[in-house]
Amino acid sequence: MPQTIRLYIKETISPEKIITLSEEQTHYLKNVVKVNKTTPILCFDNQSGEFSAELMSLEKKHGLLKIHNQTKEYQQCPDIWLLFAPLKKDKTDFVIEKATELGCRKIQPVITQYTITKNIRLDRYIAQSVEAAEQCRRTDLPEIGSPQTLSEILSLWDNKRILYFMDESLESKNFLTVLQENSTTKAAILIGPEGGFSKTEQQLLKSQKYIKGATLGPRILRAETAVTAALSCWQLISGDWSK
Repeated sequence: MPQTIRLYIKETISPEKIITLSEEQTHYLKNVVKVNKTTPILCFDNQSGEFSAELMSLEKKHGLLKIHNQTKEYQQCPDIWLLFAPLKKDKTDFVIEKATELGCRKIQPVITQYTITKNIRLDRYIAQSVEAAEQCRRTDLPEIGSPQTLSEILSLWDNKRILYFMDESLESKNFLTVLQENSTTKAAILIGPEGGFSKTEQQLLKSQKYIKGATLGPRILRAETAVTAALSCWQLISGDWSK
């Protein structure tokens, strides 16, 4: 059976609609995955669900798709946010990809005192999240927030949304225990930079009632590893893995 290709379409899709593909999508179909008119194609638009589509034509710089039947209803991922300190390029790519696959509704870059990189490319983050959503069959896309400092984010925080921060000092309870004590369907997870949080930042985080510190076992994890571990724990206890 031929591989099914999945594409995010920026305009609203519906049965019988003809879609003009972008130059980048055309290049991908023509030169990367090398489709033909019999290749199964699925599309989603971040609001209408997923639909099957037929490739009508594929020229050098554009192609045409005809939308057919809905194959999956639109569904938003659980209301979990990831706040993370940007890392070096490849590691940040990994974070965006895995956060998308693990069902984050919002991904928010956070500038902390020890954040390694200030070279934040939102266009790259968006492209990475779209590609990951295409592959994992999400029907929604995560919101990618503009970078803010930790203090800026906390000054505007909705205290009805619990913020779990991964405490590399290992002084907090295990994350699974913390989640079981504070189970909620509206939450956020904060992962610090490779150098960890500064003492001032730790004091700020621990001073707020809506912020809960947690550990991910007895070992200090790399930031990108902590992202996947923490999101997996949350999905297991409070997210769509728990259903």
